[in-house]
Amino acid sequence: MNTRDTILARIRTAVADAPQAPEPTRTYQTTHTPNTPQTLTDLLAHHLTDYRAHVHHTHHAGLPDLIARLLTAHGSHTVLIPPGLPAAWLEEANTQQIPDSSTSSPADLDTVDSAVTGCALAIAETGTIVLDGGPDQGRRRITLIPDHHICIVHTPDQIVASLPHALPRLDPTRPQTWISGPSATSDIELDRVEGVHGPRTLDVILVTSG
Repeated sequence: MNTRDTILARIRTAVADAPQAPEPTRTYQTTHTPNTPQTLTDLLAHHLTDYRAHVHHTHHAGLPDLIARLLTAHGSHTVLIPPGLPAAWLEEANTQQIPDSSTSSPADLDTVDSAVTGCALAIAETGTIVLDGGPDQGRRRITLIPDHHICIVHTPDQIVASLPHALPRLDPTRPQTWISGPSATSDIELDRVEGVHGPRTLDVILVTSG
């Protein structure tokens, strides 16, 4: 018997007559935020801005024009699109649309100026956007390699207050990407460097229903 087995055997002996542990109570609070659409939208926008993402607001009718303006402002000539992205979103963009392909290499994707996707949901209290590979989001690398990501969030339907509210709406078997602002890291002297692990620029468009 090795040392580990000896220790575990002593623990089992010591607790052999101990009463069964009660089931834990799970009455903890699942959110600290009033669950109203405007409150959640404002809080999400606040945290995204704090993380240095660029937040924009529009209605459905104004979405194509806003996307076109953001692509122009970024100087984008090519835009990577997932297979299920609504065509109307890019109908005003004067850019070459590059459909995602399984044959595209990381080097190919690195030459694309921007990527436009939807999302699975967004979490207001943490300022986090979750992608799960849905038709309007595509594969993970679509948003990890290009330098500019435009992400569309429909409010209030796709915004939840907190992580405990988000998890039941997500499928744990799907490939998930959790995004809190543009890619950033810091060295030991806290010098911030953006774009190391993903896009340097993140534009988030909050699209109001109706």
